[in-house]
Amino acid sequence: MISFASLKPGDQGKICGFFPGDLVYRQKLLAMGLTPNTIFQVIRQAPLGDPVQIRVRQVDLCLRKSEAAILQIEKL
Repeated sequence: MISFASLKPGDQGKICGFFPGDLVYRQKLLAMGLTPNTIFQVIRQAPLGDPVQIRVRQVDLCLRKSEAAILQIEKL
C-alpha cells in the first residue's frame, strides 16, 4: 500500500479499500465511483501540489490530498 500523496502525474493506482476515517466523506468518495478494486490514473497536480486531478471510470475528479488520504492504494 502507498499513500495517495506519493502518486505523480501519469501514475496509475488501484483502490484497495479505506482507512478508518470520516464516514460521511467515505460515502461521498464511494458515490463518486471510488470503490474498492477501481483503477484510476493521476492526470495532473495543481502548481502547489494540491488538489490532484484523477481519471476514474472515464470521469475526471479533483481531490485534495488530505481528503484522499483515507484511500488505501496499490500502485500499478
